[in-house]
Amino acid sequence: MSARAPESQRGAWAALAALSLIWSYNWIVMKQALAYAGPFTFSALRYVGGSAVLFLLLLARRERPPPPPFWPTLGIGLTQTAGFQALVQWALVRGGAGKTALLAYTMPFWALALAWPLLGARPNARQWQATALAAAGLLLVIAPWRGVGTLPSVLLALAGGLSWGTGTVLAKRLFERYPQQSLLGVSAWQMLYGTLLLVLLAAVIPQPPVQWSAPLLGALAYNVLLASGLGWSMWLLVVRRLPAQVAGLTSLAIPLMGVLLAWLILHERPGRIELAGIALIAAALLRLRRAAV
Repeated sequence: MSARAPESQRGAWAALAALSLIWSYNWIVMKQALAYAGPFTFSALRYVGGSAVLFLLLLARRERPPPPPFWPTLGIGLTQTAGFQALVQWALVRGGAGKTALLAYTMPFWALALAWPLLGARPNARQWQATALAAAGLLLVIAPWRGVGTLPSVLLALAGGLSWGTGTVLAKRLFERYPQQSLLGVSAWQMLYGTLLLVLLAAVIPQPPVQWSAPLLGALAYNVLLASGLGWSMWLLVVRRLPAQVAGLTSLAIPLMGVLLAWLILHERPGRIELAGIALIAAALLRLRRAAV
């Protein structure tokens, strides 16, 4: 990115860097939380708390924006919050945290496919090149020829990526049509709508009883304060200030960081093929950053 890039874009890149750390580590946290709560119960608890945090922030900042347009915001909440979270949390029941995260991060390619017809955002040559590099890198990291887990877990994770990609495009379209909308207000209301569906799923789908414990409370605190409340607000900031294709592809920094954190914390050393994939994804991200002027 040029030194003359707008301040708003520099803020979006800074938010993405922080978000990469928060969300990449959260895949480990979410997997561990399943030992103490069912997937839908944990998702509902996480987002009830996250919604409360966002609305409290609105009050603390004395913001009184009217609710954003209902139907577009509902669509974002059902896809970005409820759909994505329910599907990937379900996928984590049978799938490993690393593989599930990587499969869910096919989101950028879904967003790229949807942004063209829905937003009229045709990728330029550099974005196509970055997409090809990122796709090749992700393929090497996932290494499907070595197996990616059980078929239901794989399909759920892929569906989660599609749901998130859809939510990304819907959010971009909302901010383009209603640029005066408060970022925090949209974050709070979409999360509230998605949370209502998650609470309904937790109520009607049989799950193991919650085992209240220090690890579960720690996982909830991390998810409520960082991964949900702060995290989704930062993600909408990225979506608002960067093109949909760039926002989607740059999110690949999150699983890349996840692999590196697993190497550092869990001593899961990536092999040569995985390292080659990481290098390709890093090259794609660097090319996008230089192109995002």
